[in-house]
Formats: sequence, structure tokens, C-alpha cells
Amino acid sequence: MICSGVCSLMLIKLGVNSGFSARSCMLASPAVFRRQEFLIRCLGVKSMAGPTSEADAENILRAITPPLDHSKHKGQAGKIAVVGGCREYTGAPYFAAISALKIGADLSHVFCTKDAAPVIKSYSPEIIVHPILEESYSVRDEDRASISAKVLAEVDKWMERFDCLVVGPGLGRDPFLLDCVSEIIKHARESNVPILIDGDGLFLVTNSLDLVSGYPLAVLTPNVNEYKRLVQKVLNCEVNDEDAHGQILSLAEQIGGVTILRKGKSDLITDSKTVKSVSIYGSPRRCSGQGDILSGRQVVAIFISWARKLTVAPDWDTRISPKNPTILGCIAGSTLLRKAASLAFEDKKRSTLTTDIIECLGRSLEDICPVK
Repeated sequence: MICSGVCSLMLIKLGVNSGFSARSCMLASPAVFRRQEFLIRCLGVKSMAGPTSEADAENILRAITPPLDHSKHKGQAGKIAVVGGCREYTGAPYFAAISALKIGADLSHVFCTKDAAPVIKSYSPEIIVHPILEESYSVRDEDRASISAKVLAEVDKWMERFDCLVVGPGLGRDPFLLDCVSEIIKHARESNVPILIDGDGLFLVTNSLDLVSGYPLAVLTPNVNEYKRLVQKVLNCEVNDEDAHGQILSLAEQIGGVTILRKGKSDLITDSKTVKSVSIYGSPRRCSGQGDILSGRQVVAIFISWARKLTVAPDWDTRISPKNPTILGCIAGSTLLRKAASLAFEDKKRSTLTTDIIECLGRSLEDICPVK
């Protein structure tokens, strides 16, 4: 194996295609991979997976954020929907929905269970709450098909109005509920609506990859454990941080070119073609609910909706790279959340809560992209 690696590396240095790829490197054992990387460094050849480049985060955020204009009407700055919220979890969908409003979205909807709706409504009058989802305990077997059809019909009435659909915050894992949400995802794809999958939505799609596979407007935002499960399911191996770049590229490719935002000390973002990292700002505090902001990572959802509109505009700066609006939205959302978390931590230190970070979102956006 080592001999083969040395020969391949020598051929690479000479510019010959040896067929030795980042993927074969990834599939090797960790010990073999470390030896191969050592040989690469000794020969003065760059890693075949290529370096992960730091995104031009603040400039991308400025380019994506639309100016405030007195001529615009309600809805033009973004209409976002969250599918999530059940008896046990009402905070996550609220955090996700309110975050989008805090940075400039006009409308934010939550589709949740009937038990969760009154609680979520009590958190904020600005959020439009639809108490339409059902859990197994409240549904008779003979009524499942008709209730599922009613849920889907209600969501479909609104679907074409949404700029992005966020699936997963506080969703829970009730089987009937997940079946209904699977149908909602399918209809969102048919309507060409961007879908951001987070939280329990990732549990759903990890076990039903066909829901998002091959859909370029799907964005997955896994944390450490969710990413581990995705890698095990899709690549049939363990997370390899020594080749984080190559592995996340391969993961996105195997799921058909979806965009993946891997949350971590540095956020890694890929669409199977390029890998960008965002390590600017940040906070050592990891409070419950922080990831729900990023699905804003609704923060990401609203930036994706803005990026989709702006990148097709005739005055769009074509020098901005990368070109993919889902990548741009992830970079901008990650940057803003990390700055907000940093500002909140400066003020509250160990007592920082998700609500403190939410309150810093507007200030963070203003610092980077001031209103003129």
C-alpha cells in the first residue's frame, strides 16, 4: 500500500494521472492515510483533496443583504416557513422563526402540532402559526390517510408563497408525523422551493435519503453527531477529520449534490464541487437552541432566499464567488450567527442563552452591513 502510494505521488508530481484520488485516500485506514499525507508533505506536493478555503465571509454577506427601500412591499424581503414543533419541543421552531424576522425577513410561518401551537403563539405575536400537524397518539389507524391528505393540502395552499422551507426544528420523531413531513418535502421539491433540513429533519432524511438526493436546493445543516450519522449511513465509515475536506465533498456528491453545512469550530460548507470554511468570529459557549438560530440556521434560510433573487439580477456582481446561492446563503448565515454569538458572549459570558444571541443578530448585521 505504501509503495503504491509513493509511486502514485511521484506520478502526480510529474503531472501524470495515476488514478490515485482523494476518495481512495479517504477509504484507507487512518494509519495508512496519515502515512500517505506524510509522504505528500515530504515530496512537497499539496494534499490531493485540496485545501479548504476560507470564505470571503463579510463581503459575501454584504453582497447578499438587500438594501432597504421605501418602494418595497411586505413579502419582498423574504417569506420563510418552519415545519416543526410538537408537545415536547416548542422552543426550537420559535428560535428558528424569530431569527429570520430579526435580520429582515418580512414573514415567518410555523407549521406545528396542535399541542405546540398555543405555546409558540405565546412566545411572539409576529410569527404566523399553523396548528395542522398530528402525532400518532391522536390519530386512529383508519383515519391516517385522510388526515395526512388534509395536512398536505393545507401546506400546499401556502407553498408557492415561501422563499425557503426549514424542516426539523422541534419536529420530534413520531412516525405518523414524520410520514406527513416526508410528503411535505416531496411537494416542496415539486414546487422548486429551497429546503433546509435541520434537527429531527436530519434524522428523517438520514433514513430516507431519496427525499433530498439529487435536489440542488436542499441544504443539510448537521451538528457533530448528526454529521457522524450521515457519514456512517452514506459512506459506511467513520468521520475522518484528517481529510474533512475530501470526506464532506464525497458525502455531498453521494447524496446527489446537496449543500451541506457542517457545524463546528469552523463551519464547513460544500455543494460537492467546492468546500468553503467559515471560522471568523465565534464563541466558546454552546447553549441549547443555538443551532436552531442558524437553520436561523432560519438565518441561513433567509440569506438563501436573498441570494437566489440577487444572483439572477442584472446588476449582480459576477466577481462574487462561489456562484451557488445555497453556498452563499450558508456562508452569510454562518458568519452572522457566529458574530452574534461572539457579541452575546462578550456581554453575558457563561450565562449566554440563545435569546441573548437572537437579540444580537440585528446589531451584528448592522456592524457588517450598515443601513444607508
